[in-house]
Formats: sequence, structure tokens, C-alpha cells
Amino acid sequence: MDADDNLPKRQDDPLTLVRLQDLDPLSVDELQARITALESEIDRTRRKIETAVNHRASAEGLFKR
Repeated sequence: MDADDNLPKRQDDPLTLVRLQDLDPLSVDELQARITALESEIDRTRRKIETAVNHRASAEGLFKR
């Protein structure tokens, strides 16, 4: 399985647009700001995953009683 198999297939998908954006015209400062923004989004996504996993575990625990 290729790493790109997990990426969205639609060209207008926001993740696809970020991935396909030409980075050549960006300055070092703009690239650093982009990295900061993407790292923040990664952290937000990880927190959402953790919340979803915890919620599911709580629900499963409730129904197993």
C-alpha cells in the first residue's frame, strides 16, 4: 500500500490542495509559517482522534456492563 493511498482522491479536497500547492514562490518566513500552521492542525487532529477513541471506549464500557 502506497502512502498516497490514504490521501483524498478529489482534486478540490483541502488536503489535496495543500499537498499540490507550489512551494517555490514562498519565502522562508512563509514556509515556516506554513509548517507552524500544519503542525497546529496535526495537533488538533490528534486531539480529535484521542477524544473519539476515548468516547468509543467509554461507550463500549457502558454497554458491556
